[in-house]
Amino acid sequence: MLISHEGKSPKVDPSAWIAPDATVCGDVTIGAGTRVMHGARLIGEGGGAISIGRNCIVMENAVIRASARHDCSIGDHCLIGPQTHVTGAAIEDEVFVATGASVFHGARIGRGAEVRINAVVHIKTVLEAGATVPIGWVAVGDPAELFPADRHDEIWARQAPLDFPGWVYGLDRTKPGLMVEITRRLSDELGRHRTDGVE
Repeated sequence: MLISHEGKSPKVDPSAWIAPDATVCGDVTIGAGTRVMHGARLIGEGGGAISIGRNCIVMENAVIRASARHDCSIGDHCLIGPQTHVTGAAIEDEVFVATGASVFHGARIGRGAEVRINAVVHIKTVLEAGATVPIGWVAVGDPAELFPADRHDEIWARQAPLDFPGWVYGLDRTKPGLMVEITRRLSDELGRHRTDGVE
């Protein structure tokens, strides 16, 4: 389903294919030969743009998002696996993001890299060309350091200074009522979908 959002409509190359139960909403550009499979969601919100290159495969139930603060780009010949989550990241050509992986705001993934099953690439993390994040591991920082998921304290020591609330929402983590402000802002921003139109 193609949906316009705030005056911006998806642009889909005629040779691309989008499953009828997938959603492509807002400022989204999809390149030649790309396939967006069943249940996938590509959502460009608040002026944020999504760009997907040529011959990419976006598998079932993947979620790709952009926001006013973070555009999202995926190069050519990329495979975005089922149930992945990619938000506001820049992914170069020939990257494999496997089932259940998550890639967050401001991350950059170099050409030919692999983010394997259930792995995480955190905000502002830079993964070099050809690198691999092993199954279930976490990549954090610039340059990326890799950690198994059971090393939470070490991950948090690298992640905390990246300041997720500040980077993503422009809010101070130490501010009282942080979640109240985050959810209020998100409610306002997501409420803008009330005027979306199916094309």
